[in-house]
Amino acid sequence: MIHPNIVKKQRLLLFSLFVLILLTTVISMGLGYSSVSYDRIIPTLLGEGTFKEEFVIFTVRLPRIIITLLAGMALAISGAILQGITRNDLADPGIIGINAGTGVAIAAFFLYFPIDVGSFVYALPAVGFVGALLTACFIFLFSNKKGFGLQPIRLILIGVGFSMALSGAMVVLISSSEREKVDFISKWLAGNIWGTDWPFILALLPWLLLLIPFTLYNANKLNILNLSEPTAIGVGISINKDRFILLLTAVALAAAAVSVTGGIAFVGLMAPHIAKTLVGPRNQLFLPIATLIGGWLLLFADTIGRNLVEPEGIAAGIMTALIGAPYFIFLLLKKG
Repeated sequence: MIHPNIVKKQRLLLFSLFVLILLTTVISMGLGYSSVSYDRIIPTLLGEGTFKEEFVIFTVRLPRIIITLLAGMALAISGAILQGITRNDLADPGIIGINAGTGVAIAAFFLYFPIDVGSFVYALPAVGFVGALLTACFIFLFSNKKGFGLQPIRLILIGVGFSMALSGAMVVLISSSEREKVDFISKWLAGNIWGTDWPFILALLPWLLLLIPFTLYNANKLNILNLSEPTAIGVGISINKDRFILLLTAVALAAAAVSVTGGIAFVGLMAPHIAKTLVGPRNQLFLPIATLIGGWLLLFADTIGRNLVEPEGIAAGIMTALIGAPYFIFLLLKKG
C-alpha cells in the first residue's frame, strides 16, 4: 500500500509540473526570430490576432512546442522502461544505441527509397521502429550471458559500441548522397527539431496514446522486473515474455519520438532519475512525473537552444547533451 502522504506529494508535483510546462509554453510562444508580444498571445489563441501573429503562433511555434512535449514524454517513458527491464540506472535509448538504429533506418529510407510526400510523415515512425527493434534485439542478444541472463553493465557497453558502429554506418550512407539530403540527415543527427508541422503531431500522437497508458498499466510488472530474477519468477511472472513486450514498448516510443525530432539523447536518462528522487522508485508513482519532466526538459532545451543563436539556433539534441552528459558521468561515478 502506498502511503497517503506520498500520493499527496505526487499530485502536488504533477500540478506543479503542469504549471511549469504551461509557463514554459507561453514563454516559448513569445520568444523567437519573429517575436509575439505576451499580451497578444491569449487574444491570438482565441482568434483575435493579426495574420502575422496567427501565422507565427499556429504555424510556426505551437506545432513545434507540442512535438517537443510529446517527444520528451515518449523518451522519458522509454528510458524508464529500459532502466526497469535491465535493472540498470544508466540505460537510455540514446546511450545504448536505439536512437542510432532508428537513425540508420530513417537515413536509408530517406536517401534510397521513393518517397511520397503525403505518406512520408506517417511512415517515419514505422521505419524508425523497425531499425530500432533490430538494434535492440542484437544488443539484448549480445548482452545475455549463458547461465547468468541479462548483464546490465555489459548491455551499456555493447549499446555504446553499437551506437558508434551505427554512427559510422550513417557516415557511409550519406557519403555519396545529394547535398540537400545530407544536410537533412546532418540536422537529424544533431537533434534539430525538424518535424514542426501539424501532420507530424498526428503521426506521433497515436503511438503515445496507446503506449503510455499501456506502460502505466504494467507499472507493477516493472516493479517486479526490478527485483532479482529468482524473486520475479517466484512472484509468478514470465520474465522473458514480459521483458520482451516492454522492450517493444520502449523501442516503439523512442523510435516514434526521434523519427520526428532527430537524435535526442539523455532525456530518457534524466527524467526517470529526477522523478525517482522526488517520489521514490515505485513505477506507479514516478512514471507520471517522469513523463511530464521529460516533456518539459525537451521543451526547455529547445526553447533555450533556438533563441541562443538567431536565426538557426542550437539543436535541442546538443542542448540536452550539454545538460545530460555531465549528469551521465556523475551517475557513472556514483555507481562505480
